[in-house]
Amino acid sequence: MSDTGKSGRPARASKAIGLRRLRLIGPGLITGASDDDPSGIGTYSQAGAQFGFAISWTMLFTYPLVVAIQQISARVGRITGKGVAGNLRQHYPNWLLQSIVVLLFVANTINIGADLGAMADALRLLIGGPALIYVILFGCICAVLQIFMTYRRYVTVLKWLTLALFTYFGTVLTVQIPWGEAALGLFVPTFLADASFWTTVVAVLGTTISPYLFFWQAAQEAEDIRIYPERKPLVRAPRQGPDEIERIRLDTYIGMAFSNLVALAIIVATAATLHVAGITDVQTSTQAAEALRPVAGPFAFTLFALGIIGTGLLAVPVLAGSAAYAVGEASMWPVGLSRKPEKAKRFYATLAIATMLGVALNFSPINPIKALYWSAVINGVVAVPIMVAMMDMTGNPKIMGRFQIHDGLRLMGWVATAIMAAAAVIMCVTIIF
Repeated sequence: MSDTGKSGRPARASKAIGLRRLRLIGPGLITGASDDDPSGIGTYSQAGAQFGFAISWTMLFTYPLVVAIQQISARVGRITGKGVAGNLRQHYPNWLLQSIVVLLFVANTINIGADLGAMADALRLLIGGPALIYVILFGCICAVLQIFMTYRRYVTVLKWLTLALFTYFGTVLTVQIPWGEAALGLFVPTFLADASFWTTVVAVLGTTISPYLFFWQAAQEAEDIRIYPERKPLVRAPRQGPDEIERIRLDTYIGMAFSNLVALAIIVATAATLHVAGITDVQTSTQAAEALRPVAGPFAFTLFALGIIGTGLLAVPVLAGSAAYAVGEASMWPVGLSRKPEKAKRFYATLAIATMLGVALNFSPINPIKALYWSAVINGVVAVPIMVAMMDMTGNPKIMGRFQIHDGLRLMGWVATAIMAAAAVIMCVTIIF
């Protein structure tokens, strides 16, 4: 009996550790889910509609890249206790910091406007009514919850909102998929001698690896240090390092896998329906939802439209929050969603301004498709110096202490940086010529 008891205790302890780690999953999952925002859904829908299953391989290709760079972002926040902007301010030239923060704020604001517009259009498709009123409603909901809800409760809300993305798995189940063809597109890369194909590949890269995700995940790791007294920046509490780095690894692998699987589901669903039906010009997520109704039926349409609203409610706060963290850390303001509004007035004001500017874009004569295009251009350009700076941080003992990154993760991070730099060059050449 004693042997059984002894052997049972390690098993129970191992199970308890496993459950504890699952409970700690958060920043990576929320970051991954917010990557599939309504604007991203539009990009993936366009990719699937235009090129069918031939574009699916990009989801496998981008997975290790996004895992590496998001894991590095999380480590920077957890090890230093500061977000990306805080570390840029402390260790890098001010002109670089200010340029990055301004471009990030502009790109995020445009993205917020596009996402709010897509959410409003999706709700209008479902129940009718005035889309612009819905834009104001969604903008107010996102801002008010972030400002006035306690941080722990708000993080719980964001985790629950990730379930909205399961609607896209449901969409796949409602349509006829030629699974052999889909598997071929996923596992055997196709390269087309078509400028629009490579432009789409670059768009998918830019959508999947976005600067606001770097800032958000690093900031949330730093935020958790502030609200959990037992957690300290690893440079000051190195004994916490092994467990925390393992948690970050697990969190990021799961979060980014979820993100890419959702994106793959969108590509597969639109490839099997819109592409097959010859509907190849889809510029927004709501256009994809509308196009699905006659091709795949009302149930698939409803699931797709509900997914746009759900993921928008998750993505808009992440976009506004990452902008506020970047501006606040760059300006040395008190920052953090865990702080009460009166303790971080300028941080919350920045968050609200970013959201309200996004609302205002929907009332302006600016073409939302063109605005989103230029937002993608800005994101693609600004991602490269941010990634270079983060990769430099990972090898700097003054920043990372004993937790410098010298393994395969660092190599993969540099590979991701080089690929994003190449994508930015291709994008700029495409614009010029």
